This record gives sequence, C-alpha cells and structure tokens, in this order.
Amino acid sequence: MESCDVLIVGGGPAGSTLAWKLKAAGLDVVILDKKTFPRDKTCAGWITPAVVDTLKLDTAAYARGRVFQPIRRFVTGTIGDKEVHTEYDSTVSYGIRRFEFDDYLLQRCGARVVLGEPLKSLKHEGDGWVVNDKLHAPLVVGAGGHFCPVARYLGANLGADEQIVAAQEIEFEMSAAQVRACKVAEDRPELYFCDDLKGYGWIFRKGNFLNIGLGREDNHKLAEHVSAFCERLKQQGRIPSDTPTKFHGHAYLLYPYAPRQLVDDGLLLIGDAAGLAYPQSGEGIRPAIESAILAADTILAARANPAVSPSNRYRRAQLEPYVAQLTARFGKRLQGATPTAPGPRMQRFKQTLAHWLLRREWFARHVVIDRWFLHRQQPLLPS
Repeated sequence: MESCDVLIVGGGPAGSTLAWKLKAAGLDVVILDKKTFPRDKTCAGWITPAVVDTLKLDTAAYARGRVFQPIRRFVTGTIGDKEVHTEYDSTVSYGIRRFEFDDYLLQRCGARVVLGEPLKSLKHEGDGWVVNDKLHAPLVVGAGGHFCPVARYLGANLGADEQIVAAQEIEFEMSAAQVRACKVAEDRPELYFCDDLKGYGWIFRKGNFLNIGLGREDNHKLAEHVSAFCERLKQQGRIPSDTPTKFHGHAYLLYPYAPRQLVDDGLLLIGDAAGLAYPQSGEGIRPAIESAILAADTILAARANPAVSPSNRYRRAQLEPYVAQLTARFGKRLQGATPTAPGPRMQRFKQTLAHWLLRREWFARHVVIDRWFLHRQQPLLPS
C-alpha cells in the first residue's frame, strides 16, 4: 500500500496551494481528483493582485500562452436599470480562465497527482486513513468543492440542511463572426444585480473568450433567470445571437451561513469544501487560497511541536488552531443560521434603497467593487 504525509482530495486552487506550501516544507503530498486536468470550472474568472501576491505568481511566465487580462474598468447596476461605469488608474484585477489557471497551479505544486479517480472509500485504520483501499495518510484534507466527500464524512448534509448559492455559467471561444457581433469590452467585467437582490448576473470577455453567468441565493427557477438574463443581452445586441445555451451549474456556501465542521482527528476542510465564499460576491478563489495557507501553517506547526508525538500530531486538538485562524481572518460564522426574510413592506423598502444606491457612482466604486468584489479592505496574509 502506498503512503504519504498528507493526502488532499481535490486539485483546485485550495488543494494545489496547500500542496505547494507543504511540498516546499519537505512533505510527501498526494492530490486525488475525480477529474482530469485541464478541466472546465464554473467561475466568472478573475483574480485580484492579492491572490497574485499570495501565490507568488510569476505573471510574465503565466501570461505566456494563457489568458491574463489586466482589468481597470467595471460596469455595475441592476438588471434593466441604469449602468454605472467605474474606472481605476491602475490594474485592480486580472481576467483568467479557470481551465488554465487551475491546471497551472496543479502542475506547479510538485505533489504526486492521481487524476480521474474519485474518493470511493475512506477508512480509519491505526493512526491514519486509508483512501480507496490503496493510499494511506495520517492526514486527509478535503478540498473537493461544495460536494467534497470528505465534508460528507465530517457530517455535512450536502444540499439538504445547507443554504446554498447556485450559479449557472458558460465560457466559450467566439468565432470570428461572434467576435464582430459581441459588444462587450475585453477589459471591463459587467455585473448586474437581480431586481430582488438575491443574486447577480455577469458578462466578462477575455480576448476571444466570453463568459456569461448568473448566481442566486434563491435557486428556485434559476434556469429561467439565466435564460431571461441572456435573452435581454441578445435583445440589446450585447452578445452574439447564437451564444450557446448549454450552461454549467455550480453550488457553494456563503461563509457566514456555512455550518460545516472543519476539523476532526486526521481530517480537515479547505476552500469551498469548508464553505468560505464571500457573502456579497460569492467569490471563492481568494478565501480558498488563504484557507490553504492557514491550513499549511497549522499542519507544519503541529509537526514541529516537540510536545506532541507523531501519532497525535493530527488530532483534532492540534488542528483546531486552523479554525481559530479562519475566524480571525473572515469573522465569526452565524452558527449555521440563515438570513431572516424581511416582511413585504421592509423588502420593498430595501429594494428601493438598494436600487437608488446602485445608481450612485460613489457606492458602485467604494462599496460594490472595492469591498464586495475586490475586497481591497482586506490586508494580505502575512507571508
């Protein structure tokens, strides 16, 4: 039977970042993923300079042969209402394709990689875990997204008792005719909130690639919302009339309302498996990467603790500092509570106020973009 120091289930940004940090410290790491890479991933697809810095990304090397589009402009508003245009003096984000980005990080991390194989079994044996009856590790990390089987093992009721956000998205390479028909600027993501404020749609062009999607807290009739959003864009002449209609789905948890247990003896969750998406934007890349960094710090500290024997270094008590670090970084969760729906009159008032604010340039720049989507108020993790 093969063995390793740490086995990571999921090769996305969280899993590959954790592997990268642990490999740099000399650990033997294996990543297991049910997909083969490169693979498509539902995501609007941009990263902030904070992510670039945290990953120590060589931007010149990355940009060779891959999409890496500087972003200095945004359009925001409510679907069907006034558009607000915001421009910055310098680059505030970068457009990427998850198809390329995730594959790059996975190749860079240096871990042993097992692709195209799902986690079929997880058994506790001795002082560790046996995965799929052939891989033994004292620590298994769940980094497989919202439906990660390690999260299920820790008691998550996937899609049952959890309030999920669901999104549908498509990213495709436009033909020459579609490029001529597309009126979306290459360096300017467009973000439009639903009228009831329960979600937003986006359009993002990256060279000849066009990304369109919509996500909602209330996923009832999501496909109808997506279809109506795309039809409006076609009627406005913004996107090609023959834009593909086969959208891909994705689900995730917003950090304040995610009730998941994150650690137990020899088990730990990071990224979307831990329910870390930012509540306003639903962005998961930065919190996923930062959770991996914090998890690596906890794992390495546990290994270096002379007061703890090797057989006990990954007990729950040794992994709990990771949970405390997440709380310090992202705030306290609301104990799995769900937001209380306001009454009809309060709902109308909130919508009226929100629509008024979303038309204001100051609010669009300093709240919607700076705080909700770019998180510029959040300092970098200490290196």
